[in-house]
Amino acid sequence: MSATHASPTACPPSERLAGFAALLRDHGLTVGVAEQQAMLQAALHLGPLKEKPIQAAWRAIACHSHREWELWPDVYERFWHPEKMRGGVKVSGQTRPSRNLRQSVQNLHDQMDAAQQPPNPHSGTQAAPQTAGDMPSVGHDEQDAGTPRAQGGASRTEALHAREGQMWMPQELSALQQLARQITAQLQPKATRRWRVAPRGQRLDLRQTLRRSVGWGGELMQPAWKIKRVEPPRLFILADVSRSMESHAALFLRVARAFALEADARVFVFHTRLAEVTPYMHRDTPAIQEKVNAVTAGFGGGTRIAASLQEFARDHARAQLNRGSRVWVFSDGFDTDGPELLDAALQEVRARGARITWFHPTRQVPAAGALQRARSRIERFVPLATLADLVAARHVLY
Repeated sequence: MSATHASPTACPPSERLAGFAALLRDHGLTVGVAEQQAMLQAALHLGPLKEKPIQAAWRAIACHSHREWELWPDVYERFWHPEKMRGGVKVSGQTRPSRNLRQSVQNLHDQMDAAQQPPNPHSGTQAAPQTAGDMPSVGHDEQDAGTPRAQGGASRTEALHAREGQMWMPQELSALQQLARQITAQLQPKATRRWRVAPRGQRLDLRQTLRRSVGWGGELMQPAWKIKRVEPPRLFILADVSRSMESHAALFLRVARAFALEADARVFVFHTRLAEVTPYMHRDTPAIQEKVNAVTAGFGGGTRIAASLQEFARDHARAQLNRGSRVWVFSDGFDTDGPELLDAALQEVRARGARITWFHPTRQVPAAGALQRARSRIERFVPLATLADLVAARHVLY
């Protein structure tokens, strides 16, 4: 490695390893103190001249998923052998992940465009028109003054300059996590047709009892029992991040992240398209947090709730939606799709046995025509504008 050939005045190998671990964390890998110590011990055990075995050992220590395993070679070469990177053309022109919020938004847009299925030309589906709630209101004075306006469905203004309500104190995050743990504990589990072994049960497990009898010479001295297996309900969270919900998106994503950690919920965001962000919810590095902030940076361009719910039910959660599943929708209910489409989309989710809870940022249930028409499909409406609202609603979320 280049660290082993460094000059005597260079920083010690342990400091170089700490810098390498920091770069791995910037790319989303979970490398803490324990991993750094294991990597240092592997290097000391194998010796500084055996780079390939060291790299293989480090890769096994630091990588915990297929994505991280595939990402490893590029990050390793970038840090330990930067001379090999010279002459290569990089898209960003940088050797470290970009900290530019605008570029993060564009990257996330590109990822969602790539994941979006091409529209069927025979379906007759057209792009949803923008509504007044999704378009910024700009007066003549602002136009004359050259005030930045929305362009292409996203605001030109950096969202980091106006982030009221997005900065949370540590005690608030701790309270939210504790609240999510309490709500998760009271979600009613569903009974399955399968059985599991238990010290005391409703039915005798004959096969396990006969196996145990071998140690007693065939005597049934140690009976085994079994009970019905119960499983926690699957939780799905769909958060509206369109322009009309921009001021509430930060709270919604914080709540979604808490339940992704406590209830293993799958989290989706939608505006005119639907994208799953569950992997971002399970990691809390600066690079990941930047991508979560990019989601709230003013996507706009309309809100297609019905189309997003249909894509969710037909593609993303088709094999997991079943009786007892919980679907939480965080939105104001204003949809640019036809008013009858939302009712059909919710009926499609309900037909699979899922229970739907609609969280809205207003005191009263939104007066959107599409939502009023589909009220019978929704089990309950819950106001959610602050953390106190979630505390007040914890007794009805079961």
